Amino acid sequence: MPVISMFYGIIVMMYFLDNKKHKLPSRTCGIKYNEYEAVFKIPEGEVIEGSLPDTKRKLVEAWIEIHREELMADWELAVNGSQIFNIEPLK
Repeated sequence: MPVISMFYGIIVMMYFLDNKKHKLPSRTCGIKYNEYEAVFKIPEGEVIEGSLPDTKRKLVEAWIEIHREELMADWELAVNGSQIFNIEPLK
């Protein structure tokens, strides 16, 4: 999955197709931080799989809140086969 942002050691990837379970479009973003991995539901910003340390989870939740519209726009582009755009990191 394409990387769309990186901040504070956190890597954010756009997940737009559920290849494992239903093979349907999936409004989620994958997060990696060191040995941790989590999947966050967009636009809600909820963890639906995996875990992160609380401080990093809160940073990701804040980033999703700030960039919700851009995330949804990227998701729409991805499911339609168009190029997605990087999203500004949390500063």
